[in-house]
Amino acid sequence: MTRAQQVGVIIGLSIVAALTMLRASDPPLLRLARNLTFDEYQRIKPRTFENMPVRIVDIDEASLRELGQWPWPRDRIAALVDRLSEMGASAIAFDILFAEPDRLSPRNVVRDVGGIDPSLLRQLPDNDEIFARAIADRPVVLGFGISNEGNYRPPVKAGFAFTGESPFGAPPRLEAATPLRPQLEANAAGLGHISLNPGATSTVVRAVPLFLSDGEQFYPNLALEALRVAQGASTYVLAAAPDVADTLTDAKIGDFIVPVTAAGELWLYVSPDHAERYVSARHVLAPGGAPPEVRAAIEGSIVFVGTSAAGLQDIRTTALGQNVPGVSLHAQTVEQILSGHFLSRPDWADGLEILSIAIAGTLLVVLTTFVSPAVALACGLAITALALIASWLAFLYGGLLFDPLAPIVSASITHFAATAFRFLVTDRERRAVRRAFGQYLSPSLLYRIEHTRDALRLGGDDRELTVMFVDVRNFTEISEQMAPTAVVGFLNTLLDALSRHVIANEGTLDKFIGDSIMAFWNAPVDVADHAGKAVRAALGMRETLLRLNADDAFGFGKEQNIAIGVGIHTGIACVGNMGAEAHFNYSAVGDTVNIAARIESSCKDVHFDILVSEETAQALPGHALLEAGMLALKGKSTRTKLFAVVGDEKLGASTEFAELRCLHLKLIEALRSRVPNRKILSAAKLKAAKLDGLTDFYRRISRRADHFVDHGKTG
Repeated sequence: MTRAQQVGVIIGLSIVAALTMLRASDPPLLRLARNLTFDEYQRIKPRTFENMPVRIVDIDEASLRELGQWPWPRDRIAALVDRLSEMGASAIAFDILFAEPDRLSPRNVVRDVGGIDPSLLRQLPDNDEIFARAIADRPVVLGFGISNEGNYRPPVKAGFAFTGESPFGAPPRLEAATPLRPQLEANAAGLGHISLNPGATSTVVRAVPLFLSDGEQFYPNLALEALRVAQGASTYVLAAAPDVADTLTDAKIGDFIVPVTAAGELWLYVSPDHAERYVSARHVLAPGGAPPEVRAAIEGSIVFVGTSAAGLQDIRTTALGQNVPGVSLHAQTVEQILSGHFLSRPDWADGLEILSIAIAGTLLVVLTTFVSPAVALACGLAITALALIASWLAFLYGGLLFDPLAPIVSASITHFAATAFRFLVTDRERRAVRRAFGQYLSPSLLYRIEHTRDALRLGGDDRELTVMFVDVRNFTEISEQMAPTAVVGFLNTLLDALSRHVIANEGTLDKFIGDSIMAFWNAPVDVADHAGKAVRAALGMRETLLRLNADDAFGFGKEQNIAIGVGIHTGIACVGNMGAEAHFNYSAVGDTVNIAARIESSCKDVHFDILVSEETAQALPGHALLEAGMLALKGKSTRTKLFAVVGDEKLGASTEFAELRCLHLKLIEALRSRVPNRKILSAAKLKAAKLDGLTDFYRRISRRADHFVDHGKTG
């Protein structure tokens, strides 16, 4: 080990240690980045809205306009309870505080008028008493809030049992609560706190505390109490960690088990706000009775009563970036429990992420110092891809939340620092050479020059290549309608996007010929599965072109789509430096190149965008290929059997394609035998309609019956 390498290792490992300790301390910025990553996962794949037996009776703007401003008198709230009970609600939960006496109650209004006989006051109705009678012996859950004053604790309507160590210190602390009206508190079937993110600094509600604790008693939240009351359950069963105090793992409510964080929180897996979730309060209180569809929605449902009116200031932000009423998050909590679609972040996730930073960083330092920055970069990219894929798959299939960002950023910083040191200290001369020649030569050729003695000489070698030609369809017509500068801009946009797939699949870009691309695989260095990689590049071009057309990247309007033809052939060709001693190109020539070019031209006759020769097709086991016929290529004495590339191995293994291939083989036999084939052709068309690009192929295949007959020599 040289001194420079020793210094590089020491510096690299010091950076790794610093990054590991930084992650272990988990500063707010890292927590924010982690939460934003998890938010993005939910935006990509939100929980699907399902028509659950959960509804929100919404005191919306229309209800306030029709029935009067808020607060409503509690005899109206009592009427709401009566209506919902009569319609068969399994539980009625109010995301509303009833802490003060109803100032609109007749008794309270008259009391403020002087000279009224006290006996008359007792005869006047009291709205709080009316409301209390309405909720008595009914499945009504009232909400209470957290207070910073006093020491009031609400009564708990359910029992609690737990396994493991004492968990009373796990949930957020309840110092005091807002007192409810005594008669309401006594008659309610359940009481639950309505706080969604107590003590949180972020306005985004990502997790809700299912319980609060004062150190001696648990207090459930509104959603959990509604679920308990709806099931007629009397006890919560909490599972605590067996060897760690003040840590929760899950909660059982009736028939449902809910995974929770160590603090007893539920990670919200939200769905987009949906109109079916809401029922306007004015429809429930309609003078003639609720409409049938409202009754059907309420019957058997857990009903949350809350408000979406902007003036009542109960609007929260979800992980999807939507602003929704707070009552919606209570409803979504129950929906999530009923659906069984949970998110969780295991207790060992932090340890795994810290360990991954240390291991990945050390690996990159060693590779960068002793092997090469390119190998380290490849490993870094593999780590990045693995972290992203593993994190995404864990979220998608297991609802697990693992942070890919911290390991990726740490690995990137480590690789950058180690590579910078090596390039600055040990690779100075090599960087100078690359800067000088990199402006003129392709990366693959530069690699060959650097690593091959006598590379800068004329001559070539015969070797098996897979050659690709790509051409823009109707380019002449397109260019006639454009200014020359616009044509250049169009070609630059298209060819740059398409050629990236050649490079990404280890191909060599030979040249751009006007609106065409020539590329080949397996030179100047050996490329495993070069035919497969060429086809993957072609399929990538197809997808890229679809996206460019959909985005109107060329500015032609979405009604005018650009199309390409791709021809691929595998065979022996001569590849090497060709030209003059003073100026030459690294290129390939031979019959293989000519055949690839002719196959690309045949795309017009076949009406399909990607065609390969039989030699290439033999190197593509499992791919979705369809025989396209025996075509006469210019300059060839015999016809050439071609295949249409419909898709990759995944599509090739699908049932849909297997059925199409079976129909296609029957159709070919019919074409060869000249037997009427309308029924088979119709069936193939119907099956092909589900796959992109095959419509024209089958629409015109009957006119090409001659292509499926073996003619032997063509002259």
